[in-house]
Amino acid sequence: MKSALPDTDDEEAEVFGVRIVALEAGGRVDKALAAALPEFSRARLQALMAEGRVSRDGAPVTDGSAKAVAGDYRVEIPPPVAAEPQPEDIPLAVLFEDPHLIVIDKPPGMAMHPAPGSESGTLVNALLHHCGDSLSGIGGVARPGIVHRIDKETSGVVVVAKTDAAHQGLSALFAAHDIDRVYVALTRGAPSPIKGTIEGAIARSTADRKKMALVKTGGRHAITHYTVARTFGPQAKPLAARVACRLETGRTHQIRVHLASKGAPCLGDPTYGSGSPSQPVREAIATAGLKRQALHAAVLGFVHPITGETVRFESPLPADMARLEELLGAL
Repeated sequence: MKSALPDTDDEEAEVFGVRIVALEAGGRVDKALAAALPEFSRARLQALMAEGRVSRDGAPVTDGSAKAVAGDYRVEIPPPVAAEPQPEDIPLAVLFEDPHLIVIDKPPGMAMHPAPGSESGTLVNALLHHCGDSLSGIGGVARPGIVHRIDKETSGVVVVAKTDAAHQGLSALFAAHDIDRVYVALTRGAPSPIKGTIEGAIARSTADRKKMALVKTGGRHAITHYTVARTFGPQAKPLAARVACRLETGRTHQIRVHLASKGAPCLGDPTYGSGSPSQPVREAIATAGLKRQALHAAVLGFVHPITGETVRFESPLPADMARLEELLGAL
């Protein structure tokens, strides 16, 4: 049983009371408290214990692995501390937002979060400004919860958690591969056959630490289902193609690595696009103004982790890819 209790120490803290009865005692205390307070992960509760914010009948509870003892527990949730990234007033294309999560159509050129070389102008900076006080805190920090990433130069749909509960729920969906994700790629040539599945473990390249590569041992198992939706140029030997890729797993650079392994890298990919496209395709790329890999996260569907509603979001090709496809269609 849990209840919200008035706070007696920190005026801004939120305090929960949990009563564990004899029938519930015996297991790990962090597990018992997490069952009573599903909006907080066990890791979060363990951190609160380490900070001295959990007590039983007035006595501190500091070891999450200790056995749960019957009694009245007090769990103090401090107010979120300020996030290190600073809010920035950057326009966002919001496809959906509620108190739990927000879905964004990310433009190319925007990094997901601050990192060396991209300390500002990121999606996290923009969300800190956009969401403001509606961020209840992920792990006790007032920040948006990034549960999946797309590359800086890849455009399209991303979902971000605004609360701990939504963060946990979305993370579980992605871990279970229970997410519908479709990407559109414009490729050099076309993968063969026109429909198939690419499987292969992906790990950091031993030759270039900035790249990922298919490996025979180690790495993380990766699965991409693809369909060639359209080819451009001679039918017998296409110069380019539009390929729909459905992710079963989500590894770093997965689609880019997998398509390159089929001899059909994303057009404009500076990392995996070995070999030059044909002259007509190069001219189309220049005319379209494409200065990145031609990869777009077009569809994202999932069961809302809080409401249970099935939701699906779609994003049309951004201007550079749409123009490129139009020009390729004339080949």
